Amino acid sequence: MTAPADYTPPAVWTWKPGNGGRFANINRPTAGATHEQPLPRGRHPLQLYSLATPNGVKVTVMLEELLALGHSGAEYDAWPIRITEGDQFGSGFVAVNPNSKIPALLDCSGPEPIRVFESGAILLHLAQKFDALLPAGAATRAECLSWLFWQMGSAPYLGGGFGHFYAYAPTKIEYAIDRFAMEAKRQLDVLDRRLAEQPFLAGAEYSIADIAVWPWYGALAQGLLYEAGAFLDVQAYTHLQRWARQIAQRPAAQRGRMVNRTWGPLSTQLHERHDASDFDTRTQDKLAPPTENPAP
Repeated sequence: MTAPADYTPPAVWTWKPGNGGRFANINRPTAGATHEQPLPRGRHPLQLYSLATPNGVKVTVMLEELLALGHSGAEYDAWPIRITEGDQFGSGFVAVNPNSKIPALLDCSGPEPIRVFESGAILLHLAQKFDALLPAGAATRAECLSWLFWQMGSAPYLGGGFGHFYAYAPTKIEYAIDRFAMEAKRQLDVLDRRLAEQPFLAGAEYSIADIAVWPWYGALAQGLLYEAGAFLDVQAYTHLQRWARQIAQRPAAQRGRMVNRTWGPLSTQLHERHDASDFDTRTQDKLAPPTENPAP
């Protein structure tokens, strides 16, 4: 194993602006707004502020699935938050999500707007609001929620761990890549074993568990994330491959993957979404993977 340059941590860590590689310009050790920037509002009860990274895609897929099921109250306006430009640190966004991460939802369907942040919380909020895509039976619902929270706890090891050190870190560190590649493959094996038992994560029916996991691990299984498909030998996970393809064929998943996407072929981008007709000018059956993902 090649050893990195010697580094001894100081007694007290101090921030060095500009030190941090590709995303150094937006990373900082403090919270809160950096500038005044109000959020736009559309005509629908649900206002989504997001970007088509895996965490953002979870919510747009969920909303498109709800609309496909006939829940007209799930109509939404989706506004892009350009995280590489620091939109997430604007005052309006911070008021909706004090953690300055996408996605963030403002539910204006009641007498007072309700803010919901964290993608898993948004999925659960919408599932309960519309009584959809969340199993009714106690055992199956517990299974669904277990996989939902498995994803929320596991994905940081995939994105901030493996993805960061494999794809984004300015220096390739063998120890870090080996450590997180091992964990990424362990997680892929967890999913593959579960999907060998059941068609979907919670059981026989598609649910918010699948919607949460697919943008991360489905994309990874299809070789669309971090250009790491061959490195992780994702084709070996045959049950995960079947599941990933099955969800990718769903029209709502195809639409959801386009919303707030600002990179890749123009035919796959829909920067803002305000009506179902916004998709009419796009080619749904020719969705291409992004050539490069911004930070999740």
